[in-house]
Amino acid sequence: MADAALNVPLARKGAAATDYSDHAVRAFALAAVLWGVVGMLVGVIIASQLAWPELNFGIPWLSYGRLRPLHTNAVIFAFGGCALMATSFHVVQRTCQTRLFAPSLAMFVFVGWQVVILAAAITLPLGMTQGKEYAELEWPIDLLIAVVWVAYAIVFFGTIGIRKVRHIYVANWFFGAFIIAVALLHIVNSAAIPVSLTKSYSAYAGVQDAMVQWWYGHNAVGFFLTAGFLGMMYYYIPKQAERPVYSYRLSIVHFWALIFTYMWAGPHHLHYTALPDWAQSVGMVFSLVLLAPSWGGMINGIMTLSGAWHKLRDDPILKFLIVSLSFYGMSTFEGPMMSIKTVNALSHYTDWTVGHVHSGALGWVGLISMGSLYHLIPRLFGRTTMFSVRAIELHFWVATIGIVLYIAAMWIAGVMQGLMWRAVNPDGTLVYTFVESVKATYPYYVVRLLGGLLYLGGMLIMAWNVVMTVKVGKATPSPVPAVKLAHA
Repeated sequence: MADAALNVPLARKGAAATDYSDHAVRAFALAAVLWGVVGMLVGVIIASQLAWPELNFGIPWLSYGRLRPLHTNAVIFAFGGCALMATSFHVVQRTCQTRLFAPSLAMFVFVGWQVVILAAAITLPLGMTQGKEYAELEWPIDLLIAVVWVAYAIVFFGTIGIRKVRHIYVANWFFGAFIIAVALLHIVNSAAIPVSLTKSYSAYAGVQDAMVQWWYGHNAVGFFLTAGFLGMMYYYIPKQAERPVYSYRLSIVHFWALIFTYMWAGPHHLHYTALPDWAQSVGMVFSLVLLAPSWGGMINGIMTLSGAWHKLRDDPILKFLIVSLSFYGMSTFEGPMMSIKTVNALSHYTDWTVGHVHSGALGWVGLISMGSLYHLIPRLFGRTTMFSVRAIELHFWVATIGIVLYIAAMWIAGVMQGLMWRAVNPDGTLVYTFVESVKATYPYYVVRLLGGLLYLGGMLIMAWNVVMTVKVGKATPSPVPAVKLAHA
């Protein structure tokens, strides 16, 4: 399908002699699958430890407290980051009709990002951490992240700068906002005072440190885990469905409303803390406002299938992409509801929050990434489809059942925990001890583990399918078509 079907005003005119630069795209795509398996495996290990704590075998670097940040970093920054970099480098070339700006710098980004991931995999189990959610890595690694990210920005925006068409397709708006915002978030939140090569202290203190951390933490969700993956959605759903975006105007409204609103939502993580009440309320209000642009984007993506709903029956890649939007809609409804102070009084510190996070992470981020990679990888290796379409179908159902088991178990456990913690006798004493709530949660932790095992099983199916696709295919150059601006 021509990129014009995305609602990009392009008209082909012959073929150019140059080819797209996809070396970094291939490397990032394959790395995303590898780190997806690793990240989900560590998640299964720590889920097992929550059900049976003795599974750390008394080894400090295998303890839950050290493996949990390794899991979040592996899934978000290794799996998610590699998927974002692969797709953004792929999309920006096709929609700008030009080769990557500085392809060798793009390969530096790949190598540098893998060094960051390996450094995290070594330091976090050793207990070297700043203790900040999603920002645990120590200052030397933070500096390397900043250097790699600047190089990433140069390649991406440089490619837009040399584009052959006037129009900048909306997927690039989302990718660009994600790159700029994550740079700002990382630099501000990671400001630290080093005391040794492996230890530093935050430049902020007290409630200011908490405020900056959750400004960063929630916008890591808002920009790394939402804006970037919406860039994937706006390119790969129209391409896979062979349909234009339902409403290009709505996509622009979606972009500006989301980008403006997300930055203000962080304080909802700090309800009932020392943060001033007015700041908590600002976070709650903007979280509620976020529901509108989020659902606008979800509707825009799903309605792109208008006139082509029948394709969902036979195309498992479309199932990944469309069902991911369903989880996006569900998560972006649940999040604003949980930010309401009266609801938060029940949900705060419970496993309901864990269920919410994973409905977004496994359902939205995971499925949209897998669907995009299933579309992308065979084309990078001279094929139109993956080695086994039936394996994609199997992966979809295994992963979806795993997600449902996981989040349902955590929802039930979380509400139960909140109610048990709040229950009081007529004389004001607690009805239940904390240990009783932990004991009551045990069966749900086992169900959560089962859901995680299914999701990991899906990733292993994908890894096998990717290996076989690469073996039977070969990397072939893709020509860059010469284009001229069409009259809108």
